[in-house]
Amino acid sequence: MAVEQHYLVGLDLAGRRVVVVGGGTVAQRRLPRLVAAGARVEVVSPEVTPSVQAMADAGEVRWHRRPYAPGDLADAWYVLCCTSDRVVNVAVAEEAERARVFCVRADAGTEGSAVTPASGTHDGLLVGVLAGGHHQRSAAVRDGLLDALREGRVADQVGAGSLPGVALVGGGPGDPELITVRGRRLLARADVVVADRLGPRELLDELPPNVEVIDAAKIPYGRAATQAAINDALITHAKAGKFVVRLKGGDPYLFGRGFEELIACARAGVPVTVVPGITSAFAVPAVADVPVTHRGVAHEVVVVSGHVGPDDPASLTDWSALARLGGTIVLMMGVEKLDQFAAALIAGGREKSTPVVVVQDGTMRNQRVLRSTLDSVAGEVVAQGIRPPAVTVIGAVAGLVSELDG
Repeated sequence: MAVEQHYLVGLDLAGRRVVVVGGGTVAQRRLPRLVAAGARVEVVSPEVTPSVQAMADAGEVRWHRRPYAPGDLADAWYVLCCTSDRVVNVAVAEEAERARVFCVRADAGTEGSAVTPASGTHDGLLVGVLAGGHHQRSAAVRDGLLDALREGRVADQVGAGSLPGVALVGGGPGDPELITVRGRRLLARADVVVADRLGPRELLDELPPNVEVIDAAKIPYGRAATQAAINDALITHAKAGKFVVRLKGGDPYLFGRGFEELIACARAGVPVTVVPGITSAFAVPAVADVPVTHRGVAHEVVVVSGHVGPDDPASLTDWSALARLGGTIVLMMGVEKLDQFAAALIAGGREKSTPVVVVQDGTMRNQRVLRSTLDSVAGEVVAQGIRPPAVTVIGAVAGLVSELDG
């Protein structure tokens, strides 16, 4: 006899009463999507996880702090049994059957009148997969399909070519796997990509051959495309009806001049989507075992641009004030003038023995890490040939790696 398949349907639960019996980790996983659907969620359980309690405290769900009782499903449109007690789950399912309310049995999916699909979202699509109660299989297929959609291996024909304007995408610190899911999805939809040198370069090789790639490499102290030329490229191609992705390293708004590009596009009437990225200021120290903050060590972190020296009239940084702070300084673009910055900090009162870590090409295959002190780091950087791009961390957190030795 053929096995009957479930009928896959989308429910409009906005404003409708949904009852979740049980407040453990299973309920915790189910609740966010119900809340996002606008459901009026009520949780019935003597105890709940801290996350579920936080949702109740925030007013996202209503928590009845007691065991399930007959009648709890009155006026419900949908029910989920999420307890670890089979007797309770059976009782809930039986009441739901009598009330003609669809009911999910989290403990025994095939014994309920409804099954929760393995689901996920992509660009406005809600993808759901059912595998007859085999959750691992449905989850694996769901993940594979979403990955294919996000990487452009499965075409979204309705949405293709319909995106307007420009997307400012933060590509992360360099490792192509550290771009955000949304950033990678929009990159797969691009007609034109204006790419920085510090963006995740390997992703460009995955683009279809019809995508135009414009090199906007801004090599420090070398050949550079002017910002005006970059702005013009973004605007010209967008006004020609193409979807343009401005692929930048790190985060577009952290010393990435992303807001300048946003202003230029806005003045030209070009719509812009901003996709934040994982900033190198925090990610690069992290992969070198340097937390930029740590309990009892650093309660503040300041990110500083080092593209101009401390005595340069164009500098907007009060280096004497920085020197008096006791927390962490993350110096970006500061390798070439590191001797000047170290001298300014020491003159302002920072101890010469302050730990310093310099990370070149962070998150990349050729990453290099130099550990030193404030009075020695500039000379050691020169001696070891450390070059941009590099992130410098100054402060006690730079010396915490010794804690890993036990």
